[in-house]
Amino acid sequence: MERHGFAMKVKEGQMNAYRKCLGEIWPELTGFLDRNSVRNFSIWNAGDLIFGYYETADEAVLSDEESSIRDTLIQKMEDTFCWISTPGEEMRLMYQNYGVVRECKELIRHRVFMTKLKPGCEEEYKRRHDELAASRGGKVDPGPDSNFSIWCAGGYIFGYNEIDTTMELEETEASRQTTIDWETRQLEIMDWITNDVDWLTGEHHSAVKRLAWHT
Repeated sequence: MERHGFAMKVKEGQMNAYRKCLGEIWPELTGFLDRNSVRNFSIWNAGDLIFGYYETADEAVLSDEESSIRDTLIQKMEDTFCWISTPGEEMRLMYQNYGVVRECKELIRHRVFMTKLKPGCEEEYKRRHDELAASRGGKVDPGPDSNFSIWCAGGYIFGYNEIDTTMELEETEASRQTTIDWETRQLEIMDWITNDVDWLTGEHHSAVKRLAWHT
């Protein structure tokens, strides 16, 4: 299975139009997804940012006809947004921790987040997350995190995580301090767009919203 993400910024004053267009094309879009075995498709919003996530079979390729249908669907909405990611190209993968992926999504909660990197900090962000991956020593993380990926495009960070709610534990003082230490370091190199660490900073950011989901 391959994971993919895309990102865009809604033009000023066009959020209502974006949502309306999405609703209008939804039956055609879900038909396209089903025909091409695109799974676990979701669209998320914070402020004026849109982040999309979906899964395909390994090395899946669209036919010319289906590529044309995809492009037509995009054209029906493109007056409402500008691309952050580059259409047809993968965003830079900054981190992955797939763990044990849950096929049943009924007992998972999503954590989707968005940040803006400070100038010149993309490589440092990647280095820190490479260290996290290396610390696992190649072992599969049993959870609760699963299907966890982080991408970068246009100076933004977009994260997608599926959390198995049956494995979540009450936070301990030690785990809380570890989180505080990590997030404090991360604030050196990025600014949050979503409200994930408002509890730490006392600031107020947009809560991420799921606009659409098709399994």
